[in-house]
Amino acid sequence: MSDIRIATAEDQILLDKEAKYCSYGDTVHYIEPPRIFSRCEGSFVWDTEDQAYLDLQMWYSAVNFGYANPRLNNALKQQIDTLPQIASQYLHKGKIELSEMIAVDAKNKFGLDGRVHFNVGGSQSIEDSLKVVRNASNGKSLMFAFEGGYHGRTLGASSITSSFRYRRRYGHFGERANFIPFPYHFRGPKGMTKEEYGSQCVQQFARLFETEYNGVWDPKTNQCEYAAFYVEPIQGTGGYVIPPMNFYRELKHVLDQHGILMVSDEIQMGFYRTGKLWSIEHFDVQPDVIVFGKALTNGLNPLGGIWAREELINPKIFPPGSTHSTFASNPLGTAVGLEMFKMTNEVDYGAMVMAKGKYFLEGLQDLQKRFPIIGDVDGLGLALRCEICGPDGFTPDKATLDYMVEEGMKGDMVVDGQKLGLILDVGGYYKNVITLAPSLEISYPEIDLGLKLLEQLLVRATTR
Repeated sequence: MSDIRIATAEDQILLDKEAKYCSYGDTVHYIEPPRIFSRCEGSFVWDTEDQAYLDLQMWYSAVNFGYANPRLNNALKQQIDTLPQIASQYLHKGKIELSEMIAVDAKNKFGLDGRVHFNVGGSQSIEDSLKVVRNASNGKSLMFAFEGGYHGRTLGASSITSSFRYRRRYGHFGERANFIPFPYHFRGPKGMTKEEYGSQCVQQFARLFETEYNGVWDPKTNQCEYAAFYVEPIQGTGGYVIPPMNFYRELKHVLDQHGILMVSDEIQMGFYRTGKLWSIEHFDVQPDVIVFGKALTNGLNPLGGIWAREELINPKIFPPGSTHSTFASNPLGTAVGLEMFKMTNEVDYGAMVMAKGKYFLEGLQDLQKRFPIIGDVDGLGLALRCEICGPDGFTPDKATLDYMVEEGMKGDMVVDGQKLGLILDVGGYYKNVITLAPSLEISYPEIDLGLKLLEQLLVRATTR
């Protein structure tokens, strides 16, 4: 095992400049000294010393289709040479065709007419969705959201994100959320199946509507004080927690009974991360609003947006100028998004991702059998979780996972004679979960490589 890595003289000059000139408010240094990266390709990134790292988090699932994907890169290059810029109040072909692709797909899957509205990223699109649901509910500013849910760090988005630390110093900006327990089965009541626990969580939520004195419902007017329920079908930052398949169907029944909209936040799980275009598709429900971002452009250009039912977003209800961003629906982003849809329509990405995810999950399950500190593994497609615990296999152990992350970034592990590092992401309620979001283009040998590197980190963690 190597000693603490020391930055090169060249890197140290840059780090000294960062310390003096860069705001720390837009970043987090998970390791010291921070790595400075110089190139990327496929599932790998290289630092300034040309040390390779296998990346199993792919920029928080923004780069679903691999770093420097040639086809998507070429779409961006071609657009640069034709129409690289145009103000968002003017039309261009890419905006219209990408909107059509998303809306027609939603019509085919959910049987609902709808429209697409673009913005520059996930948090901004959450803000736009809040405008849509507030407008549709006559200005209601209260929302339901989940414990463990994450929807962004802009003022409105942080108000419906369950971590108080993201809004502690800023107060609330109109929206407030009532945070409802998520069916996190591994840490739920013992003696219940996953499906039973999901039903119990829905029943506890439904109890809020039994009487006016539970604080959210007026039975005399049949009105709820809350406008919408914001859901991540698979919790992202919360630790890639996967609910039982009956959960959202039962939850949506309660919402429909009481006129509450369901907003599906697909920013992290959208675009085939779970083997479907939208992760909500796994659960046989019709969302009222879908919010998307990240992998739409494979991380090449900031572009996100929302799809909403026609009744919520048609021009009579949500007129021109309801929101605006200078760079919304920019032609570089829509060109890459269109190419992404064409690419995924040519290959059965759903089957491919599910097969790779099954293979990866089986490898994690094998590690779980051999390392008691792995308390839980689970996955849906290539959204996978590995929960690191104490020797009892249950008590959260953040310190050990932090150690594993730091060891992975040393770049000193060896597999088949090749020196490598491993990039992992940390999530979960207790920050003890490895949230695995590898490239959807990852090869089976690269999955094997990732499992071998994880095994080396687990050995280091248990023998230190």
